[in-house]
Amino acid sequence: MTLLIFDCDGVLVDSEIIALTMLALGLTDLGLPQSFEECRRLFMGKSVKDVLIGIETMLGHPLPPEWGYTMNAALLDRLKNELQPVAGVAKAIAALPYPRCVASSSQPERIRLSLAVTGLAPLFGDRVFSATQVEHGKPAPDLFLYAAKACGAPPAQTIVIEDSPAGIVAARRAGMKAIGFTGASHADARLAQALELAGADTVIDTMVDLPRAVESLLAATTQRKHAP
Repeated sequence: MTLLIFDCDGVLVDSEIIALTMLALGLTDLGLPQSFEECRRLFMGKSVKDVLIGIETMLGHPLPPEWGYTMNAALLDRLKNELQPVAGVAKAIAALPYPRCVASSSQPERIRLSLAVTGLAPLFGDRVFSATQVEHGKPAPDLFLYAAKACGAPPAQTIVIEDSPAGIVAARRAGMKAIGFTGASHADARLAQALELAGADTVIDTMVDLPRAVESLLAATTQRKHAP
């Protein structure tokens, strides 16, 4: 059984440009100026819990109690009004005749909202998993292993589609194949290089190429199994 695990933000929905821009502004307001690029490097793909711990480490003191709640509420409001699906993602998924699920570092409320407002929710049903369901978020393998087990798929027969280095590392630590994706608004050549360095089997910059990338990985796996 081949299982496809999709990250949500930056793979299914074009949300990272919104979230990281807001995070950079929020950190600047805290007296910790950060650029969009710095936030992408430090925090993209990580769970909310790990992001907040990282921020507090950088600040050297706890965040104001209301800061996380206020930031999250503002982000959800923007996503509700501005979020778009990644170009071509629904068509690419429809072309892949394999079981699939979502495994995201975001909190369940944000994942549900993102899939609903972009019309992608019916493609996954209840096969949607959050880092809140495991002890350690990406780059630990916990979330991907949890999702694969829930879907009844062995890690060796699972392919992860990710836009963050942390996600690629998590996939490889889980014993899964990994496709890096750089087709969302936040991505650039530096991100593509980072995904390759993290261990992506291949990197694509458009969802048009996803079916071919998946089939190529499956063909390579089959060849290795039958090699003398």
